[in-house]
Amino acid sequence: MHAYKTKAKLTKSVDFSFKDDDDDSMEIHYWRKHPNLHGWMEQLYYNKGGQSDSFNCVNVELNTDDLLDLKSAIESNELPHTSGFFFGETSGTERDDDLEFVETALKSINEGYSVYYSSWW
Repeated sequence: MHAYKTKAKLTKSVDFSFKDDDDDSMEIHYWRKHPNLHGWMEQLYYNKGGQSDSFNCVNVELNTDDLLDLKSAIESNELPHTSGFFFGETSGTERDDDLEFVETALKSINEGYSVYYSSWW
C-alpha cells in the first residue's frame, strides 16, 4: 500500500497510468497490512468511477476533499472493517501514522503535486 506525489497532470482520477519517461512519482507514504485504510481507498476508487474487477494494482487520485474526508474517518474511527487473505488486521495503532500521511499529502497538494494511492497484493 503506497501513496505517491507527482508533478504530472492526471487526466482522470482513477485507472490512470504513466509512461516510463513521464513518471516522476515519489513515494510519500507506505503502509503494510492496514486493511481498513485499503477498504476506504477501495470505496473511494469505485465512487470515482473505477472499473477494475479487483482493487489491486490500480491508481486513485486523492484530492483535498478526499483527504479531509479520510482525516474525518480516521479521527472518528470510521474506516470500514475490511478483511481478506493478504490483508492482516488493522490494530488501531495506525491512527497517528494515518493522520501524518494526510498532513503530508495535503502539503504536497499545496506545493503543486497530485497525490494518489496504489497497492499491490
